[in-house]
Amino acid sequence: MTISENDKLIGIDLGGTKVNVGRIENGKIVEKKYRFIPADSDDQWDVINLIIKTVKELLVDGINGIGIGIPSIVDRKKGIVYDVQNIKAWKEVHLKEILEKEFQLPVYLDNDANCFALGEYRFGAGKGCKSIVGLTIGTGMGAGIINDGYLLKDANGGAGEFGMIPYLDADYERYCSGQFFKNNYNNNGEVLAERAKKGDLEALEVFNQFGQHLGNAIKMIMYAIDPEKIIIGGSVAKSHKLFEKAMYQSIKNFAFQTALKSFKIEFSNTSDIAILGAASLHYDEQKKLVYDLHE
Repeated sequence: MTISENDKLIGIDLGGTKVNVGRIENGKIVEKKYRFIPADSDDQWDVINLIIKTVKELLVDGINGIGIGIPSIVDRKKGIVYDVQNIKAWKEVHLKEILEKEFQLPVYLDNDANCFALGEYRFGAGKGCKSIVGLTIGTGMGAGIINDGYLLKDANGGAGEFGMIPYLDADYERYCSGQFFKNNYNNNGEVLAERAKKGDLEALEVFNQFGQHLGNAIKMIMYAIDPEKIIIGGSVAKSHKLFEKAMYQSIKNFAFQTALKSFKIEFSNTSDIAILGAASLHYDEQKKLVYDLHE
């Protein structure tokens, strides 16, 4: 069994408001479609049928597999999705079984942070690295961990949940995601970013504080994982120029200065990385199969 970059794959990013689907050939997205998720749907099949309809529009002969990134808890082995916040009807959805029956293709599921890390490792800023952490900062904080070329598979779905670690009076997610702006300043990050770009001193100070907190989170990850590189993505990361100076300043007192010299931080700039990352689940699974065959 070999791993081929020439595989034709379908990558699905189940986002907060829409389903983004792409067909990948030769490691590149050649066609994309999207559908908006119906608001307040009480039937789990509304979104499932939406996914099926959108995928069918992109199918061609020779598709090797389908990968899906989901902002929720995922049982990877059983292919079950639990408690998707933006889809109220999705409490326990056996999505792998449903889609494999529909398309007669292998289907791989994982949470969106793991897909982000895989996408960056294979197609983005993580290419050539053996160990990376893909850190997502948006409405929440999540992370995927790649070690020695493999996505870290945990026992209970909790690996990479750095945002849940206690910090100050709450946890890192409260201070290192969009929650920081909403909970402390009753505003969203996009509005504050626009103000900061126009020179608003109060907004600039907010992002300065955010950068300090994020720097502390990065030090925590460095102590725990010691990756070659941390790649940061997500909606808040788009405003990184407003907080990266404070972030780097916060990291300067990291205890192991030798490690700090070789360690790198990058902000994601690969378009459609969520779709590419979802498709990368196929490659990750094939790598495991190859490894098992040669045990």
